[in-house]
Amino acid sequence: MNNNNRRRNFRVRSSKSNFRRRGGSVTSNVSPSFNNNGNVNFNRNGSINNIHSVEKAMQKFQQLAKDAQSNGDPVLAQNYLQHADHYLRRYNELSDKRENSIEKNKSKEIDISQNSKKDLAI
Repeated sequence: MNNNNRRRNFRVRSSKSNFRRRGGSVTSNVSPSFNNNGNVNFNRNGSINNIHSVEKAMQKFQQLAKDAQSNGDPVLAQNYLQHADHYLRRYNELSDKRENSIEKNKSKEIDISQNSKKDLAI
């Protein structure tokens, strides 16, 4: 008998936490990784919000641009430079946010220390 014509019977698996949700609204007990059409938004290993991974990606594209230029492909080199420029802008945004949060934390610490000195004086 030909094995290709045989129908294989597989066990039906129960859905785990409604993994493949079709249509409808997302309920509050479902993780935020599900959107309304059932597609899953996977987190990236190197998040675009992590300043170190952004810096690493920027350096990678700069190196790829150098390699493409040395191989005589100016179009590909320009493409890589545009990617590197995107990551440079993102890196600058994240470093500005980091500096602003550090300044806010320092000002809060100063306010707290001044208030505690006032409390001790009373």
